[in-house]
Amino acid sequence: MDAFRLLACLRAGRGLHHVAGAAFCLLTQGALATPVTVAMFADMSLEELAEIEITSVSKRGERLQDAPAAIFVITHTDIRRSGASSLPEALRLAPNLDVARVSANSYAISARGFNNAIGNKLLVLIDGRTVYTPLFSGVNWDAQHVMLEDVERIEVISGPGATLWGANAVNGVINVITKRAGETQGGLLAVGKSNQGADGAMRYGGKIGDGHYRIYGTGFNQDNSETANGTALRDGWRNRQAGFRTDWGTPLDGITVQGDVYDARKDGTSLGTPTLSGANLLARLNRQLDATSQLSIQAYYDQTKRDDPASFRDQVDTVDLEVQHSFELNTTHKILWGGGTRYAWSDTQTHRNDLPILQFLQEYRPASRSLQWHNLFVQDEISLSQELKLTVGLKAESNTYTGVEFLPGVRLAWKPDDKQLIWSSLSRAVRAPSRIDRDFFLSFYFPGGAPGPAGDFVFPLINGGPNVRSEIADVFELGYRAQPSDRLSYSVTAYYSEYDHLRSGQPPPAVVQNMMEGTTYGVESWGTYQLTEDWRLSAGMKTFRARFRLKPGSLDPDGATDAGNDADLTWMLRSTLNLSSKHDFDVMVRRVAALPSPAVPAYTAVDMRLAWRVTPDLELSLIAQNLLDSAHPEFGAPASWSEVGRRIGLKALWSY
Repeated sequence: MDAFRLLACLRAGRGLHHVAGAAFCLLTQGALATPVTVAMFADMSLEELAEIEITSVSKRGERLQDAPAAIFVITHTDIRRSGASSLPEALRLAPNLDVARVSANSYAISARGFNNAIGNKLLVLIDGRTVYTPLFSGVNWDAQHVMLEDVERIEVISGPGATLWGANAVNGVINVITKRAGETQGGLLAVGKSNQGADGAMRYGGKIGDGHYRIYGTGFNQDNSETANGTALRDGWRNRQAGFRTDWGTPLDGITVQGDVYDARKDGTSLGTPTLSGANLLARLNRQLDATSQLSIQAYYDQTKRDDPASFRDQVDTVDLEVQHSFELNTTHKILWGGGTRYAWSDTQTHRNDLPILQFLQEYRPASRSLQWHNLFVQDEISLSQELKLTVGLKAESNTYTGVEFLPGVRLAWKPDDKQLIWSSLSRAVRAPSRIDRDFFLSFYFPGGAPGPAGDFVFPLINGGPNVRSEIADVFELGYRAQPSDRLSYSVTAYYSEYDHLRSGQPPPAVVQNMMEGTTYGVESWGTYQLTEDWRLSAGMKTFRARFRLKPGSLDPDGATDAGNDADLTWMLRSTLNLSSKHDFDVMVRRVAALPSPAVPAYTAVDMRLAWRVTPDLELSLIAQNLLDSAHPEFGAPASWSEVGRRIGLKALWSY
């Protein structure tokens, strides 16, 4: 009966104040189980961090210390101690990512360059569900809201992962992994309020037969941002989301079923109110066939609806099925193979506003399209010796636009001892065309003007490219990871990438082409030092250099400058200090160099958090972000960029 009472409470939650009301409703139910203490405030030692089992590098469990890739893991403790209130803000903790806030509700996030608001070379998964949109092969970050208190870890890989994960895993993979339902028993309530908005979340977990369940509800209100001259932008964002997860058995031999439903809206304009809604349902079966063999089957359905009165209304329905099998051929070969299929139905209808002024008209032709992807992959981890392992893999993936693409990868890992890993890789990845490459048309439109379609004046600016092909990246990496003592760990990676057939354009009316090529290279490094038992220092730094050039015959008026807008140097420092058994003090300093085109000034941000555990299950925290200046831009053009302002807030976190 507890779950039904909680669902009844959540049904009332449309506004943020109703989230608190639902929590009160939950807490006052006399029949609820005895409050459960959740040990959620403990920090992990460096040795425990090295022993974290990750899955994103090889699609099988392995120690972080043994993973031959540039991977950084954001733990649930890192997220809590950062004071982050959204997934994009939590991703700022990864030193191998570029995270720039574009407006109150949008972000530009990338790895190893090509950063823009519709970045298309970074694959993002939430509990195994791919969340990129087939409209532009990127991520709508305003639609990716998770209850951060339920996140177990976020695995962030910089570098290609296409051999296992497929197209669009060109420059990196972000894998958000939430806790199993059995780890979130009892209740939890989180409420935050700042000068920029408010947020709240509640969750309750219990037993269901031989398994466990949790149900949750979250919501936030994000205020409008402002331009440099103080003008408020109509970009405030309201989001409400609820969901569930159930788990039976163990991670290696069990069943998971989970789903979410959400509804969001932006502050409206004279044209109307932009809205966003969606739902997803995922099921996964893991079976331990014998001591060295495992089978995994996963299927999900995902629907997203977006309606912007100023541009278009879009609905995407996706169905995905994936099967993989791992086994040991003998003591030398560990084989992983499998395949998958995905179907997406995209319907995009253009809003033609009846305003007697010149305006932009965005269209997708055809308005509706069915898309499909199919893949087969195989990977062999070969033990050349006890210290030396070679991993070779190949993925064949077909898509609606370009047919079959082959994605090979080779990795070599040498472990001189248990505390060191030297690795290198050579990989090929592709970014397959999306609807914005083939089907997108942009025009100037004047209702009732000169003769044209329906008697209107239409001047084409961008025409979809009927011959657009996949973008290709060939990447070499060399990395070193070490933990020389129980107080120090660090990782260094150097990379060199060659790109071909990058997207480019022409003077209006432009036809999208692939007439750009280039190289990128850089170094990524991070480390952690346990200064004392209660004081930990962490640092990260990355450099980035790019050289792009147009191919002969290209007439792109922007030259080779539209591949992205990236800083050549970023660094961060973090201090996590346990002042006492009840008090934490955390500081993070981030430095981002200037962006070249359009020019955005360099900035340094200082974030602080002071927390007090009133009881073992109740934590209060004061959060201050961007303390060095009242506001600064992070992305966009000077005439329209959104200023990221100083944020001061309070948060209460109660587990019961």
